[in-house]
Amino acid sequence: EDSGKNIVWKTPLPEEGHSTPVIDDTKLWFTSASKDGTKQYLDAVDRDTGKLVHHQLVFENKDPEELGNGVNNYAAPSCVMDESGVYVHFGTYGTAKVNPQTLEKIWERRDINCRHFRGPGSSPVLYQNLIILTMDGIDQQYLTALEKDTGKTVWRTDRTTDYEDLGPDGKPTLDGDMRKAYGTPSIAMVGEVPHLVSVGSRAMFGYEPSTGKELWTITHANFNSAVRPVSRDGMLFANTGSSLGIRLDDQLKGDVTKSHVVWDRSKRNSRFSGHVLVGDRIVQATEGGIVSCLDQKTGDEIWSGRLPGTYMATPIVVGDLVYYNNETGQGRVLKASGNDMAL
Repeated sequence: EDSGKNIVWKTPLPEEGHSTPVIDDTKLWFTSASKDGTKQYLDAVDRDTGKLVHHQLVFENKDPEELGNGVNNYAAPSCVMDESGVYVHFGTYGTAKVNPQTLEKIWERRDINCRHFRGPGSSPVLYQNLIILTMDGIDQQYLTALEKDTGKTVWRTDRTTDYEDLGPDGKPTLDGDMRKAYGTPSIAMVGEVPHLVSVGSRAMFGYEPSTGKELWTITHANFNSAVRPVSRDGMLFANTGSSLGIRLDDQLKGDVTKSHVVWDRSKRNSRFSGHVLVGDRIVQATEGGIVSCLDQKTGDEIWSGRLPGTYMATPIVVGDLVYYNNETGQGRVLKASGNDMAL
């Protein structure tokens, strides 16, 4: 970085955020927020020059809940985009559709709420005419879908999880802290049928994306899920704390914990950085930089090694190369093929 070699542009940003950019023909769009959470923005950077061309205030919050940790911030959920607009989501603080030409809000919702306790983290998902939101707070846990053109609610489905956390008084222990989660759903095809796969605390679910109907569930022993599920060739790969390989077939109905979990890896799994599929392998990194390459069919470890630094962002895959960047901006490129970790 000091030499400037191979760096096309570098742009300082005025606020905080963990969101992943979405890219159109000319710009990179992402969200940001003031450190205290009182202001939340939609930003855009010119993809050729790196110039910050938009820093648009979307929401102001009089008294945002304190984060209570040094990891999260008030702009962790990523935005999504289609030909009609940019959809920004800040969890309980608000959701809006923004015209990318005028930056005017087409619609907004500030009545979709939960108590995050450690800040929002789940990103929205576009599916057909819907934008789907995940609200796993300590007080209530649900998914909801809005009409993407109007912002009107189409469905809401509450989690049916047995959190096994009730105290002698019948109330959740730790004010419900073990119920919160940060996962973003994904669409997995089961034959020709789409399933909305969502990982929450203590359980993951498959839903019908157009109606929110619960189709199946897998229980687990972990909390605070953040890694997004991925699927390929009739298998679903999810991280609940454990890494799971799950068979996708037409028998996915009800509780399929015992019938459809093909393999379960309980240790050294990613907590923030998403796992990626490279050929017939899965590559993932722990927060502390332990990288593992697994066989997709069996979950067996093919190779592992350690990278320097702390890892939060999901890597980028090009061919059989996996591009990791740590929290201080250092980049490493790994070759996923082979029997050993190769830089």
